[in-house]
Amino acid sequence: MKIRILIILVLLSGLFDASGQSGRTTDPPVADPAASSLSTLSIAELFTKASNFHLDRFTELELKNAPYSEAVHRQVFKDQKLLSAKYAAEAESRSNLGIEDHYFLGRLHWLAANRDKALDSFEVFLSGNAGDAEMKQTARAVVVDIAAKNQDFEKAEKMLSAYLESRPIRTSEVAAMRKQMAVSYTEAGKYDIATGHADAAFDATKTLLFELSSRARALNLLLDAGVTAFEVHRKLGEREAAEKTLTELRRYSANVGSYSVYYRAFDEHVRYLIETERRQEALKMYESAENLMGLEITNESIRAAVRQKLKKRKTHYRLLGTNAPELEFVHAFIPDTDVKLADLKGKVVLLDFWATWCGPCYAAFPKLTEWHETLKDDGLVILGVTRFYSENSSKPSVRKTEMKSLADFKIEQNLPYPFVVSENQANQIKYGATSLPTAVLIDRTGRVRFIESGTSETREEEIEKMIRLLLAE
Repeated sequence: MKIRILIILVLLSGLFDASGQSGRTTDPPVADPAASSLSTLSIAELFTKASNFHLDRFTELELKNAPYSEAVHRQVFKDQKLLSAKYAAEAESRSNLGIEDHYFLGRLHWLAANRDKALDSFEVFLSGNAGDAEMKQTARAVVVDIAAKNQDFEKAEKMLSAYLESRPIRTSEVAAMRKQMAVSYTEAGKYDIATGHADAAFDATKTLLFELSSRARALNLLLDAGVTAFEVHRKLGEREAAEKTLTELRRYSANVGSYSVYYRAFDEHVRYLIETERRQEALKMYESAENLMGLEITNESIRAAVRQKLKKRKTHYRLLGTNAPELEFVHAFIPDTDVKLADLKGKVVLLDFWATWCGPCYAAFPKLTEWHETLKDDGLVILGVTRFYSENSSKPSVRKTEMKSLADFKIEQNLPYPFVVSENQANQIKYGATSLPTAVLIDRTGRVRFIESGTSETREEEIEKMIRLLLAE
């Protein structure tokens, strides 16, 4: 897979690419071959250079036939933030900035993830009479996002109203603003207000496939808004509304031919039924998946893609909400302390199924280490579950060699949590962990509450969110 995949991933981002970080950029700025000529560029030109940085960089990497790497993807956007911070500093050093200059300065601060400075710049811009209608709407949209994240709801609501009373109105911006308002109100525990924004965001995204040039971005916004609306209704205990949202998301994704959104909506629905003590109904829904797809999906290739993903979830669905089965055929622990799941009741347990040859498993190690260090005192226990993979591993001499390799690996990778080494793949089969890595979360009562395979920033965020939820129970 070439670097063009990274360019596609860029399009998956919503309007507010830098919104995930609230701190100011403190790393040293990246090298800029044109640094000596920065003073000759207008602030608008500085913004254009910064905003195009990631596309220019991805194109350069594609021409070099660079392979896909999530680490490269992250680094490119980190470099863009650093470069944007540098350009913003250059712009701020100038005297007598015009009103429109503050607009582009705000955009630079936004790219640099400096929310407070972006807010200041956009508010200066909006206080003046310069700038066209589109610029003002973009500034209002970003102010809503920042104010919502800061839980300054009075300012966010006021600016949202100003946006909706002005023109042009971009549905993508409305969806993004409404979604962030829903998330922030939810975080503040104001679920009754959050639900209106969440539903409005979901409704808005249903038209984006016909308005945005990027189908991938439109589908990403649709999924994000749909799941957000579902989660708000779930927190309110509104079962009917929560399930209605997932059903609408599933059916709409079938109409527009998205297997990934269809699968996510179906999967969320089954897990929600299990979570709300309706196991038989959940399993019945899973068993009727083929009939449901036959009614809703006309394209056989899409049905096949969903079918393949659901097949891997069968064991997971049967385990979720049940008592975690004990690990069997355990050869040894590293370090040498015998641990049984039954003895860990009262703790939240994360089983990380992994292998030394599994590349994605390495990507998960930093977060696993971070969770162990920061959450162990709150009751989190992490067990890295692996097994013998060498040929002739039944021989004592081979097992001894592999055990030493695993012990050395633990030290080399600086992994602080224990390893469980199994004699065979029985535990992987039992937990549906034949794809690596697979994370299993067990609550304080010993019940399986979460199972997912793979690793990515999104998956890490989902796991951490669940860990904290279980720790709080």
